[in-house]
Amino acid sequence: MSTTMDQEQVTMLRRAFSMFDSAKTGCIEREKVHTILNTMGQAFDDRELDRYLTEQDLEGTGKLDFDAFCKVAIHFLDEDDEALQKELKAAFRLYDKEGNGYIPISSLREILIALDDQLTPDQLNEMIAEIDTDDSGTVDFDEFMEMMTGD
Repeated sequence: MSTTMDQEQVTMLRRAFSMFDSAKTGCIEREKVHTILNTMGQAFDDRELDRYLTEQDLEGTGKLDFDAFCKVAIHFLDEDDEALQKELKAAFRLYDKEGNGYIPISSLREILIALDDQLTPDQLNEMIAEIDTDDSGTVDFDEFMEMMTGD
């Protein structure tokens, strides 16, 4: 575990945070941090994560701004880029059930709804448009990697 983040990690976290800040309030619910770390393939102990979340949510609002989110996430970031890519490939394969090398937008929509059931149809469409950069109606591994890492 590192105590500082490089620009690439900050970009990756900013992108993930923005995806889950669907109302664009600058804050996300504490529960979403669990989902983000899981989605990014980061291993964590629930009690340890909850302790860091409580440290950053001193007012007990149940929400974290981006800086507080980063202070929590830094404890769980995997410094090994190869390990991260391997984890993301495994996650991608879970959604690419047919082994076609892409995730249909319909599956991506289901994933995003499962991650945040408060998303409006417009917010979902915006997120999907941001992710499906070539407007193909599918998300290939490169788009998936970009979505998850900001690269």
